Amino acid sequence: MKPSRPARAGQYLALLAYLVFLVFPFLWLISTAFKPPRELASLHPTWIPEDPTFANFRQAFDEQPLLRAAGNSLLVAVSTAVIALVIATPMAYVMARHRSFVSRAATGWVVVSQAFPFVLVIIPLFLILKNLHLINALPGLIMVYVVWALPFALWMLVGYVRAVPRELEEAAAVDGAGRLRVLVSVTAPLLAPGIVATGLFAFISAWNEFFFALVLMKTPERQTLPVILTHFLGAEGVADLGPLAAAAFLATLPSLVIFAVIQKRIAGGMLAGAVK
Repeated sequence: MKPSRPARAGQYLALLAYLVFLVFPFLWLISTAFKPPRELASLHPTWIPEDPTFANFRQAFDEQPLLRAAGNSLLVAVSTAVIALVIATPMAYVMARHRSFVSRAATGWVVVSQAFPFVLVIIPLFLILKNLHLINALPGLIMVYVVWALPFALWMLVGYVRAVPRELEEAAAVDGAGRLRVLVSVTAPLLAPGIVATGLFAFISAWNEFFFALVLMKTPERQTLPVILTHFLGAEGVADLGPLAAAAFLATLPSLVIFAVIQKRIAGGMLAGAVK
């Protein structure tokens, strides 16, 4: 049954309210990044800066090593996404296609692992990495992020694998294709949208993560972008609002650009998979 006009109007209104709720902080961040100190201290803030300036961006780069921190974040996020996908994709296929006690136990582990708070695991995690000499080292941080992203990535990919009809694989096998050929030529193209979406999730999670990076990275040369942003806070907790907003705006751009580029490929991959 099609929803009535009032119901449809209510749905659009709720969607609009949710969109405003999501977009408002980002628009305010952009506005703050371009405001001079006089407007930032005004008791009557405005949406659009009356005298926009790039001084906040210049000050942010002068005060903190943003480029080096962005390079660290990019290395950690890309490595996390690639390693998590390499591990999770074959595991998800086995769990989806060969249901057994082991696969059910693995699914239970995925669900339970997401319930543990960061604070509960940080002390044993710190001791393990200390014994491995991986404190204040980017490989150690990548290892932590991969372990943390793997359960959810596995859970996502299992759902995508189960959505691929078995009949397609069986038809390819009847035509003489071996198991490897079936996986490469039939299953993998249909999983491409799921792999891209899962990789995007792992990338953004690692790019935005703060707590582990704060605890494990000790020197500014190894710190990631979210940790560097805290350096714009003074000794008394007073934020240098203009440079902080400018740096935070730059920190959000990679995620937005990557999502804008990849979301088209996700939709195109879905259509290609349906045709195949």
